[in-house]
Amino acid sequence: MPNIRHTPQAPTDARTLAAGAHIDAHRHDDHQIVYAGSGVVAVTTDAGTWFAPGTRALWVPAGTVHAHRAHGRLRLHLVGLPAGENPLGLHAPTVLTVGPLLRELIVACTTDPGGTGPERRRLRAVLCDRLRASPQQPVQLPAPADPRLAAVCAIVHHDPADPRTLASLAAATGTGERTLSRLFRAELGMTFPQWRTQSRLYHALRMLADDVPVTTVAHRCGWSSASAFIDVFRRAYGYTPGTHNSRP
Repeated sequence: MPNIRHTPQAPTDARTLAAGAHIDAHRHDDHQIVYAGSGVVAVTTDAGTWFAPGTRALWVPAGTVHAHRAHGRLRLHLVGLPAGENPLGLHAPTVLTVGPLLRELIVACTTDPGGTGPERRRLRAVLCDRLRASPQQPVQLPAPADPRLAAVCAIVHHDPADPRTLASLAAATGTGERTLSRLFRAELGMTFPQWRTQSRLYHALRMLADDVPVTTVAHRCGWSSASAFIDVFRRAYGYTPGTHNSRP
């Protein structure tokens, strides 16, 4: 793949990115933990896009070509781990739940990234212990490969409020409904309603990071009411959308 920047050691640091800023496609020989202290971070690979607010972190395995994008004012925390140190045993990008202790450990590691003493080693050891205990979360927007599936996904992703059923979208794109249903499960590992919910949540996170009111977000993303949106969002992320920009 051309023009892919290669950085052997994954950085451990904290940086602030303006809304819409991005870090171009690159790869590391190390694993990396990506965490948004504020705003929302999206990590994109050939397989799709993973996105996370402050209650989630992204595990990016060594060698994975990936790019970052900031939604809202992003305080980005990056923790590099040697390729031989894989506390999760994961070999694909994964979203993890971040509780208060893990959040503070990530922040502490990136506040003084150059530390090398015994205290630093103990901090990293506890961080790895908490990573092992962190539940994995299916917060991903997989990228379709089949052109028929890609056409339908593009329509839905372009307008998350589009209310059309899979049958209507199939007719609009000249594809059979059963074929599309099979492709969603085979390629993306989820049903059409599940994929559309993930797409809507992705758009919702982006809008909330830009301080769009909750009721407006619900309407623009296709929920029938603000209360329905709040319920889905709370179940997905563990907090209400109204508190999104006041997270610690």
